[in-house]
This record gives sequence, structure tokens and C-alpha cells, in this order.
Amino acid sequence: MRAVRIDRFGGPEVLRIEEVPDAEPRDGEVLIQVIATGVNPVDDKTRAGAIGEGTPPLPMTLGWELAGVVLDGGGTGRRPGERVVAMSHQLGTRRGTWADRVAIPAGSVASAPATVSLAEAATLPLPGSTALQTLDWLAVSAGTRLLVAGAAGAVGGLALQLAKARGAQVDALVSRDSHLAFARDHGAGFATTDPAALPDRGYDAVFDTFGAFVTDAVADGGRYASIATQAGPVPDLSARQVATTIHQVREDGAGLAELTALVDRGALRPRVDSTFGLHEIRAAHERFARGALNGKVVVIF
Repeated sequence: MRAVRIDRFGGPEVLRIEEVPDAEPRDGEVLIQVIATGVNPVDDKTRAGAIGEGTPPLPMTLGWELAGVVLDGGGTGRRPGERVVAMSHQLGTRRGTWADRVAIPAGSVASAPATVSLAEAATLPLPGSTALQTLDWLAVSAGTRLLVAGAAGAVGGLALQLAKARGAQVDALVSRDSHLAFARDHGAGFATTDPAALPDRGYDAVFDTFGAFVTDAVADGGRYASIATQAGPVPDLSARQVATTIHQVREDGAGLAELTALVDRGALRPRVDSTFGLHEIRAAHERFARGALNGKVVVIF
């Protein structure tokens, strides 16, 4: 079968499509025919050698997420032909999803949304899981005053919609004027590009997707979560009784099922910026690197 692999670090030129042995599912794993996958920041950083000590040994197969069709349920209850989505923590498991077939633990798999294509479904697993798990840590529920910093990005855009679906009062900080309309259309009551325009200590919770560190915006006794590991730790806010974290995503099939149900209810809208064939994997990375994305870069197998 084909897989996208690297044997050295560098730019998109190091990406290679290679023939590798077929995936062999173990007990409790589902064998999936991959139809589509997404390009994420962690894939770009891993390829470039920017992860550091957590990088799996070379050569490696890249990729964290997939949408596809079950080939063998392996006694897990998944039926051949079933459309599914899944996430693999590639840095921890060394199980990349950029391959024709992937064997994934059943607990990391969920049924794909019925109302969107598998290309659209492939945009959900990693950013959606990150958004959902971080909102859970922030204890976002009906009436919570939440600020999403980076609300037009892949994670931030989903977090905005998820928080709105929970009944939270959501505001948005975005990087460009062109993102303001998106934030408002997807649930933000107030959206700005200017951190100084945010109310001082006005939010019960802040979800920081890019290292904005708008710590003055969180109320005393509130919560501040960042997913921008490259920006370093959140400043110590313990003097104000503010809990802080750098959230690390984990595999969670139950969470994926929650996301797909929200898609089918119309409460969550996946976004595809562009699609590329597997043979265009280098071009997909080049598109990702240019930035100004209006959704996810998706690769079709």
C-alpha cells in the first residue's frame, strides 16, 4: 500500500509516496481504507524537524487524522463499508494516517457524519478533538463568558461553534479584518482584531489558540487554556486564582462521535480550503505554508 513518509527533515521536498507493507490490525483495532485526510500544523512541524524530543524515529509515516471506510471491524462492532473518522496521536503512537489503509484502536474511531462528504469529515478529528477537549477543561457551558483568540483558525473556528452550541456567550479575537465576518457568522457576539478592545477581566474562560496571551481578559477565578505549545507556558495567574493549562490533545472516539452528531444537527460546519490528490502532497504542504487559509487543506487518496 502507499504511504506518505519522510526519511529526513526539511521542506515539502522531503515528502515521499512509498510502498509499505499492508496495515495489520491487532485485537481491538479497526482496519480502515483511507479516503481523505487533513494537513495540520503538527504535520508541518514534524516534517520540518521542529518538534524536538517528541519526534518519532525516522523514517516515519506522517498524519494525524482520517475519514474513510471500514474494511475489517475485527470484532469491535464496526461493519465493513461503514463510513468513519478517526484520529491517531502520531507523535505518541508512531501510527501515521497518511496511508491507504490504517489500523486504529476502536476507541479512537467514530461514525462519520451522514450529511457531509468524507473530504469535509476529514477536517474534524484533530482540530475538533482539540477544541472539544479544551472547552471541557474550561468548563464552558450555558451562560459562560468565553473569549476565543484565533477564532478563524481550524481549531478556533470549531471552538467558536461548539461553545455557541453549548449556550455560551462567545467573543472572538482574530488576526485580520477579513476574519471578522466569519467570527460573527459562526457565533461571536463581539469580534475584534485589537486586544486592547477586549474588556478587562471580562471573561470566565479564555481559549487561546495561537499564543495571544490576553491574560488581562480573564476574570479573577477564571480559566485560561492555550494550545500554542510553541509560544511557551501561560503566565502564572495564580495570584488571581486563575487556573491555566497548555492543552495536549488525546485520542477520543466518544468525543469524535459528539462532533459528528453536531455536524449532522447543523450546529457545526466543517470548512475545506482546498483539496489535493495524494500525488500532490507536496503542493498541499506548500498551500498550507502560504497561510491565509479559509479552512483545512485536505488530501484525497
